[in-house]
Amino acid sequence: MKSQSNRKWIRRAQFVGAMTILGSLAACGSSSTTTDTAAAPVATDAPVATDAPVAVVEAIVKTIAVLAPEAGNDFGWNQQGVDSAKAAAAELGIEVIVADNLGYGDITPNLRELAEKADFIIAHASGYNTAAPEVGAEFNKPVAIVDTPNALKAGLVADYTASPNEGAYLAGVLAAKTTRSGTLGVVVSGEPPSWNSQSGGFADGAKSVNPKVKLLYSVIGPAAYADAEGANRVTKTLIAAGADVIFGQGDGASFGMLSAIEETPATDGGKVLFIDVIGNKTSIDKGHLLSSVLWDFKGAFVDMIKDVNAGTYGTRNYGLNLKNGSIALLKTALIKDAVWTEIEAIKASIIDGSLVVENITDAADVHARMSKVTQGK
Repeated sequence: MKSQSNRKWIRRAQFVGAMTILGSLAACGSSSTTTDTAAAPVATDAPVATDAPVAVVEAIVKTIAVLAPEAGNDFGWNQQGVDSAKAAAAELGIEVIVADNLGYGDITPNLRELAEKADFIIAHASGYNTAAPEVGAEFNKPVAIVDTPNALKAGLVADYTASPNEGAYLAGVLAAKTTRSGTLGVVVSGEPPSWNSQSGGFADGAKSVNPKVKLLYSVIGPAAYADAEGANRVTKTLIAAGADVIFGQGDGASFGMLSAIEETPATDGGKVLFIDVIGNKTSIDKGHLLSSVLWDFKGAFVDMIKDVNAGTYGTRNYGLNLKNGSIALLKTALIKDAVWTEIEAIKASIIDGSLVVENITDAADVHARMSKVTQGK
């Protein structure tokens, strides 16, 4: 658990400067003109003097805050959340406050401090989905949370739980077409809905290629998101059991998975390959990164802010999928062109609806799809 001294991690980043909006009406009969911005729409139902400037409704959200449990440069969940918040702020011309490395404990003090400064708060961790709505209600500030889609509250709370099952299905197809041993490993740092969604999609994708593929599934711990040491140990165990492609879901723990893969050959003496999630570790890869199920929250964050400005926030949740481009499979040089062509065809079938990928969020349903399940450290 991080102490309140983590507040020193809060840093401001100012993106696009304030946009100057000039609007005037020409004396031309009954016609009128409005100027569209990222703010809420201008009301046009009231009479406007032809010699007066158009009144532009000021945006409610001028500053957003994003809170992350680990460093915002981890190539994964935390970085993607921080980078997406920055990108959304840049697009809308508003300010963003980044508070990372806050840990997984009680962040109520951090939330209260940020609620005094920001108009909208993104609580980028499932462990924050209780404290964030409470503080949001206390300060009457809208908050975004994850892994709690039933927490919708008009004007205050909405969820952006990712359901990346479609991208993970493609990753399973890729793994099944790449494995030499016919054995795949799935290593997870916990079993939140988003991880379960990917594990289930991966298993179904792999079995669509080879129904007899062997799937070894291991949970590092109940909330081992930053446990790189445990991830290293578990991953090596699955490699020793025959897995030559590892699908890893771990946040900071993913670095332990990757180091295990780099240090340990497959049982046939060949290279073990890694399929990551959320971010792109190509820049630090040593020849083992086969792909990654990429996530991009920017579009969801932009939609949230626009909904706050429009007064409709808290009436819907926000999703990520292949169709809107917020979920994608990373193409690397290790993927054969013929295999990629097949994956692209499957992707098109998912997008047009002719192939439906089931979204599995319950851990028990994930376990039922695996050949062998191990849990705990």
